[in-house]
Amino acid sequence: MPPSVGMRFGRYELLFRLGAGGMGEVWRAHDHDLHRDLAIKFLPEKYAADPGRMGRFAQEARAASSLNHPNIVTIHDVGETSGLPYIVMEVVEGHTLRELILSQDARPLSVRRLLEIGAQIADGLAKAHAAGIVHRDLKPENVMVTADGYVKVLDFGLAKLRSDSSGGQEHWFDSA
Repeated sequence: MPPSVGMRFGRYELLFRLGAGGMGEVWRAHDHDLHRDLAIKFLPEKYAADPGRMGRFAQEARAASSLNHPNIVTIHDVGETSGLPYIVMEVVEGHTLRELILSQDARPLSVRRLLEIGAQIADGLAKAHAAGIVHRDLKPENVMVTADGYVKVLDFGLAKLRSDSSGGQEHWFDSA
């Protein structure tokens, strides 16, 4: 059964769809146990049977959940409901970097503001790289900027993880 408004599973209730991309749909949801809103990303049913897509989805959850940094989205939970794998993460209020760049209502971003945003993206990516994770899908749609100026890097669905079983040598692999 595809996700829909009002759908409940466990402690979560879907409120409305936030968007969709190549690896799934993202919904705003409410956690009834902790009384907070969050975002839930579902892998579509048509992809759940594809081992490659399932592997990338699981890799995204592992990669992002292994990181604790103010500029990287926080993963809270993973699971499956009605045959649909999902990742529960913090909901980030704000606009994508793409929306900020293309906004017709606002003045162009100042050089100072662009450097502040770039520095926060670089801080988040440096943390990921130090943990052996390369994002590989960094684009303005995968960067959120909050109203108070904080930046969050989202969507680690195409990330590469460093294999630590290489005896000290760095080897990169795709789990797909």
